[in-house]
Formats: sequence, C-alpha cells, structure tokens
Amino acid sequence: MGQDEQIITGADEYGNSPSFWRRISKRLEVEGHSGDSNKDLDPVPPELRTWNWWHYISYWISDNFTPSGWRKAASLMQIGMSWRIALLNVAVSEILIAAVITINGYIGAKYHVSFTIQSRASFGYYFSILMICMRMIVGTFWYGISTYTGAECVRSMIYAMSPRFRNLENHLPASAHINTQFMISYFVYFVSIMPLHYVPIHRIRFLFTIKAIVTPIIGFGIMGWTIANASVGEQSLWSQGNTVHGSALGWVFMNGVYANMGGWATLAVNAPDFTRYAISPKHTYTMAIALPFTATLITFFGVVGAAGSKVLFGQILWDPLLFIDNWTSPGGRAAAFFCALGFYLAQACANISANSISAANDLNCMFPRYINIRRGQFIIAFVGAWALTPWNILTSASSFLAFMSGYTVWLAPICGIMVADFYLVHKRKYNVWELYNKNGIYRYNKWGINWRAFIAFFVGWVPLFPGFLPNVNKSIFVPRGMVHLYYLGYFYGFGAAALSYYVICYFWPARETMLDVPVYCDDVLNAREIEENSYGESDSLEKKSD
Repeated sequence: MGQDEQIITGADEYGNSPSFWRRISKRLEVEGHSGDSNKDLDPVPPELRTWNWWHYISYWISDNFTPSGWRKAASLMQIGMSWRIALLNVAVSEILIAAVITINGYIGAKYHVSFTIQSRASFGYYFSILMICMRMIVGTFWYGISTYTGAECVRSMIYAMSPRFRNLENHLPASAHINTQFMISYFVYFVSIMPLHYVPIHRIRFLFTIKAIVTPIIGFGIMGWTIANASVGEQSLWSQGNTVHGSALGWVFMNGVYANMGGWATLAVNAPDFTRYAISPKHTYTMAIALPFTATLITFFGVVGAAGSKVLFGQILWDPLLFIDNWTSPGGRAAAFFCALGFYLAQACANISANSISAANDLNCMFPRYINIRRGQFIIAFVGAWALTPWNILTSASSFLAFMSGYTVWLAPICGIMVADFYLVHKRKYNVWELYNKNGIYRYNKWGINWRAFIAFFVGWVPLFPGFLPNVNKSIFVPRGMVHLYYLGYFYGFGAAALSYYVICYFWPARETMLDVPVYCDDVLNAREIEENSYGESDSLEKKSD
C-alpha cells in the first residue's frame, strides 16, 4: 500500500476515517501537483522543449489550410471588395496579427510559461483569473463551432464512400436544428478525434508536420483541377471589381482587417501556450512569415475554386467541401474522399491547437489540483461539442454568434497590456518563480489586483462597446463614428490599452516588481543541480574521512 493510499484510507489522530468525499477528492488529484501548480502548469523543463522552426511553420500551415481559411475571401467580397482587394486585405491583416503573435509568443519561448502564468505579471495573481476565464469561454465556444466544421468533413468522406448516405432518411424533429445524417457525421468526428486529446503537447507536433505536407498538396490539386477544367479567367467573379468606392471602401477594408485580425485574437493572447515548448526563442520568429503567407495562399485557392465552380457546377461555391461533393464519378469520389480526409485532419489539428489546448490550459490554471492539460482537453471537448450544441448556435442563435465573433473587443486590450508590461514596463525582466507565488511581488496588493491594468483594460474596450452593439442587435442605432471606431477595434483596443497602461505605470510604478536582472526557470534549475551536486560531493568526502 502506497503512502497516498494510506492517507486516503487511514484514520486521523482522533480515530476518525476520512469521509467518502475526501477519499474521492484525493483520488481525483493529478499526479505531481503542489496545490497551486502541477507539472503542466510549471515552466517547461529542457527535455520537453522540442519545437523547432519547422514545427512553428507547420503549425501555421495546420491552422490556415482548413475549410474556414478557404472561405475567407467570401465574406470580404460580400461586403464590397474585389478578389484582388480581398487578397490584399487578408495579407495586411495577417502580417499585422502575425507580428503581435510573434512578439507575445517570445515571452513564452524565453520564460517557458503559459499565458495563464504570464498574465499574473501584468494583471496581478487573482485579477488574471478573470482574463483567463474570458479566454477559456472563447476557446470552448470555438471548439464547438470547429467541431461542426469537422463533422462537415466527415460527411463529405461518407458521401464519397457511400452515395446513398446523401438520401438517408431523417428521424430527428425540425426543432433539433440537425438531421440524422449530420448527427451521425458529428458523432463520428467527435469520437475519432478523442485520442488526439491524449497526446502531450510536446509530441503533438508530428501531426502538424503530416498536415503541413498533405494539405498544401490538396489545395494545389483542387486549384490545378479547377484551372484545367474551367475558364476561370472569363467569369464574372474573376473579373468582378469593387462594389463600394471612395471612403466607403476604406471603411469596408478596415472592417475586413478587423475581422481577420479578430479571427486570431485568441491565439495572439495565448501564443505562449505553444511557444513555451520552443528549443530557442529564435525558432518562433518563423511565425511572422508562415502565418501571412499560408493564410493568403489558401485564400487565393478559395477564390480560384469559387470562380471555377460557377462554370463547373452552375453556382459559386466558397466551401471546398461543397466543391468536392460534386465529384460523383467513381474516380471523382475517390479524390473527394482523400481531399475530405485532408480537410478533416486540418480541422482536427486546428481545433486542438487553437481551442482545445488553450482552454485546457485555463482550466489547468484555475484547478491545478484536479485538472491537468489532458483532463482539461476532454472537459472542453464535451462542453464545447455537446453542452453548447453548436448546431443550434449556427442555425438559430445569430445574435449570440455575432457576440462571440466580436469578442476581440476584450481580447485586444488583454494582449496590449501584456505586451506593454513585458517590453515597456518591466523591460523584459520577470522573476519566473515569483509568478507562482500567490504572496509574491506579482500579487501587487492584498486583493491580487494590479489596478493599473484594471484601468487600462477598461480604457481599451469601453469606447468600442457602442459600435459593437449593432452587430448583436440590428435594431440598436449608434452614431456612424462609433461604428467606424469599432472597425478600428483591434488597433484601438490593443494600442489604447498598451499606451494607457504604460503611462500609468510610468507615473505610478509598482517598484517591488522592477528587477535589475531577470530570473529564468533554468537559473533556478541549474542552481538546484549545483546544490545537489555539492551535497553529493560533501557526503562522499565525509564518508572517505570516516
């Protein structure tokens, strides 16, 4: 019987046996926890830092080569842009957000801590929990929405294998907002990706490598087949110009930039969650190029596919899954299956990297005694995919969907404050071990709140909120100027929060957090190793003298 088991089953000093709930609680605790932390929350040790420059390139190929990335130009052209301006819009927005992700990701690569720990330095030990909760809500929500897209990939695979599946009789009521055919696809997708949640983060990079090879081949293949079989250059979509002009086009362009940057707002905040596994900070710099290049390329594939679909199928299809569903010959169905399989892999990898792991990190931070990243991923999977019922959200909850899409209003100020805190206020000098001390220098006060970040956070999002409201409820009228400010949302939210935080800290600095030299996790680990070696040498000398 082990020591832990004796603690669970043995009586205390008064002869009282632990209660049933106490025994259950003890068994649910994760291995290696210390009450306020666990192995997944601690700084990443050197042996688990396995991500190099290629893994970060493949990571962004994984996140961009998805059905969602393929459809990106559709929304931009619907609001008035030509395909050329839409591509430019994607390129500009992705370059800007890639810079933010790389800058914030450097912190994780340097100190090997996650966003949940990093946020304590700027927001305070306890106030950071609110930021963590906000990020977790976003990650859980989008996990469910991405699961729906993954089910579409499975449906296309089944279509290719069995054409009779297209005519499967529906046994679900209309109020369910989902039919039997799609429920089967949804269940198959969910069950099939469950094992991926079990893979540790430092090892899951192999999935990104596989996908980085497979999905570009699929993208170029679909584009090549389309060009070979359709005169896309002669179609109205291909030659379509802007449908808005002048200042209206300028604001539409900014709206598109805001929307595209907002799509990566969560990853901009939680970039340290995966850069903490970098072998060296310099390996993460490739993200600044990989993100905009792959995003623009997959968007171009979508434009070619949509232009060709008008000729080939008589309608414009922005969704690559709907595109390949039209391949109904025996050879076409085989090609459709492998394309859908590639998109399935793409969607699974993107959902795990962008949503599942991030939200699991948040749960891990809030409940380190009971939840590690692996357990957190399974919790997020069931809550996001089943409790939120994404099919209901997509079909009958447009206001809620618009609200979650505009969540950038709050995420941009969070990111701006963290970047300003690290680079401008603390001059890239943190004491990584104080970040784990709830009574340490980053507590700031007895409430664990950095009031400077509290003020800057509200400065970053409050002025944007009026322009955000019409997106949720079309009946709400606000002045056009407020809507235009909302279109500048990420720039304002990030910039205003960062600037106001820096100014406040300049005049009212938290001097106890200002360090002359940084303290990295490796410094402490090396010190401990030297100390242990010195103890070992002294013990051997004592034995020899005896």
